[in-house]
Amino acid sequence: MIRTATPEDLDAVVQLHTEARATYYRGHLPEEEYAGAAEVGRSREGWSRAIRREDATVLCAERDGALAGIAAYSVRDGVMNLTQLHVAPSHWRTGIGTALHTACVDAWRRNGIGGARLEVFLHNARAQAFYADRGWTPDPDHPRIDDHLVLRLTAGDETCTSGRTGIACP
Repeated sequence: MIRTATPEDLDAVVQLHTEARATYYRGHLPEEEYAGAAEVGRSREGWSRAIRREDATVLCAERDGALAGIAAYSVRDGVMNLTQLHVAPSHWRTGIGTALHTACVDAWRRNGIGGARLEVFLHNARAQAFYADRGWTPDPDHPRIDDHLVLRLTAGDETCTSGRTGIACP
């Protein structure tokens, strides 16, 4: 089941986010940068704000009553951004990531948004393959920001600018 996150989900969201990030940052960044107390606190504040914001969406995927995946998106600088998509490692390759991705893209299409962008860690080959399989391609205008690749998605033949929302795609 996929649903919109509530403030009551915050602890589970932060735990899943921290666990998932450790799988791709381990060996590339010092542990305190992705799992240290200060970083987990920063993550908690960010997720708390995202869950409460009216101009952002946080989705939770549940399996057997437990949180199995999370996704978040919002408009930044006039462009839709998939800011987070994480699946608990124990649920990898079970369809949770695909279901969350589909829910995001479907919501964007319903709102007349024909595309989006995201940033993925340079060393996270698993995520890069996941996004490539779903049509995301390197952003030719901004291919990289620090240690993250920038990808973009154009959904079908729809235009990227929505007259209702004024949101432009990359």
